[in-house]
Amino acid sequence: MRFHRFRPRVWVATVFVAAASLTVTTFTAQADTTGAAGAAVQLAPADEHDGADCEVGSPGSTSNSRLPDPFTKADGSRVSAKSDWRCRRAEIKELAEGSVYGNKPDKPESVTGSVFSSSISVNVSDQGKSAGFSASVDLPSGSGPFPAVIVYGGFGADTAAIKAAGAAVISYDPFAVGKEGTPRNNKQGAYYSIYGGSSDTGLLMAWAWGVSRIIDVIEQSGGSVLSAEGTGVTGCSRYGKGAFVAGAFDQRVALTMPIESGSGGVGAFRSIASESGAQPLSSAYGEQPWLGDPFGSYTGNPAGLPVDTHEIVGMIAPRGLLIMDNPHIDWLGAKSGSVAALGGAEIYKALGAGENITYWSDVQDGTHCANRSEWRGPITQSIQKFMLGSGTAPGQFRVSGKKAGNLAEWRNWQTPTLTD
Repeated sequence: MRFHRFRPRVWVATVFVAAASLTVTTFTAQADTTGAAGAAVQLAPADEHDGADCEVGSPGSTSNSRLPDPFTKADGSRVSAKSDWRCRRAEIKELAEGSVYGNKPDKPESVTGSVFSSSISVNVSDQGKSAGFSASVDLPSGSGPFPAVIVYGGFGADTAAIKAAGAAVISYDPFAVGKEGTPRNNKQGAYYSIYGGSSDTGLLMAWAWGVSRIIDVIEQSGGSVLSAEGTGVTGCSRYGKGAFVAGAFDQRVALTMPIESGSGGVGAFRSIASESGAQPLSSAYGEQPWLGDPFGSYTGNPAGLPVDTHEIVGMIAPRGLLIMDNPHIDWLGAKSGSVAALGGAEIYKALGAGENITYWSDVQDGTHCANRSEWRGPITQSIQKFMLGSGTAPGQFRVSGKKAGNLAEWRNWQTPTLTD
């Protein structure tokens, strides 16, 4: 893995739980940090998926009402060293594709395009077929090249805060790549023009494929306008689901910031099935073809899933992750979001990167996809740390008492101490 050599230090993060009576919990974890400008950007490997050479095993059929142990490999052995995570991540990736999202193809045969100060064009050819799409660019003040945050859908993200922190905004229309309102056997958009409308790949993965192709074009552009190092991705609601998947399935994304992603997003599938008022899994599967076709077999039986979203959180580790949730709308399943984040944080801590994940549902405004003052600080810190390589990560869990999950109820495994 192409990571910078870090100096480990012990840090303390505080978990705030907002309720009528405030409960404060602290935990200590080993964190890797440098403080040197530019070092944090190197947390993101240079490859879309750096475990392509791993031999991936297939576990037997199991049923588990609790969150699967992310540290147990397909062959039954446990991860014991940090270096083992690369291939364990590859196993999780394959399981998630096969049961939840559908396949994300390898990099296409040809990706070309152009980067201008106001737009990006993307042209893709693969398997004898071609398609293209474009996105708009909004640069911050100052001299470039700038790192960029790819913003799904044009709403819900605090673009003013992003630009003020020194990053450009790429406004990405995911419907150009995977259109909503289409049947599963006739999906449409740039992705499906190449790989077929009957592909079992859901929209979330198709949208993630589009993000990867934008990054390809930025990498090829020579860096005169945008820098390929330190790319971020964000979005709210269905676009929060999309941002989460994009960050998990492309390791070049340095910072992932899903907002109010709900069922089919960050929220643990097993927990959502039991969380009162949360959007049911069958509804998230049926509302739009967001999730891959294989997930239909699990909407009534999440215990049969070989993975859960805490492991998708772990696919992002040790890169930057800022999860923002809304505890005021039951449908959004924020309690399950906190369960997945807490479970995924165990992977971050095991890798010595505990401060690189932040979860924040302690907000006052219950409006869906609102820009919230509570989030501006962690957004700014995260962009500066993971995209610009300066400052420190937020490294906090601020969980609203209205929707606070309890990880102890959902796991029967312990986090190992991994060797270097």
